[in-house]
Amino acid sequence: MSNTLTQETNQDDDDLGLPALPSGTRNYMTPAGYARLRAELFELMDGERPKVVEIVHWAASNGDRSENGDYLYGKKRLREIDRRIRFLTQRLEVAEVVEPSVHHGSEQVFFGATVTYVERSAGERHVTITILGIDEADSLKGQVSWISPIARTLLKSRVGDELKLVTPSGVVLIEVLAVEYPARAA
Repeated sequence: MSNTLTQETNQDDDDLGLPALPSGTRNYMTPAGYARLRAELFELMDGERPKVVEIVHWAASNGDRSENGDYLYGKKRLREIDRRIRFLTQRLEVAEVVEPSVHHGSEQVFFGATVTYVERSAGERHVTITILGIDEADSLKGQVSWISPIARTLLKSRVGDELKLVTPSGVVLIEVLAVEYPARAA
């Protein structure tokens, strides 16, 4: 296989618009995040992919494939599904599941913490975030990746610590107000 073909194939996987793992880092994930990705993988492999294969097979049996919309769309969707399956498989293989509840009651910030802090230089604005894995963070829900600048600044800090967060617009002074972890399962 030529290098050109290999590079094109790898580039297709990178074009998913999803964050890449920084080299030399681990893929930390909460048990819930791991379970969600695993469920998505199995749904794609056992549910959606077989249905699309069946549609493509049926469409191919209808004759001329060059103008067959079901066939063309089905093949495209099959490539998308296979790309996502490869991505999920790779991410789950290197995942390191971390249980945040082991830190329940702690006032120090570790992976899985929900942290409330105040931005002193932004007029006492209170912010609450949860530090999660790269593949499970959702900024619209106040979740940030553990490799984000705010998470890197907060990790290992304690309630009451005053920190300097470097942002594109300058340094922002923040103070950790509260740290929470989910309760341990009984």
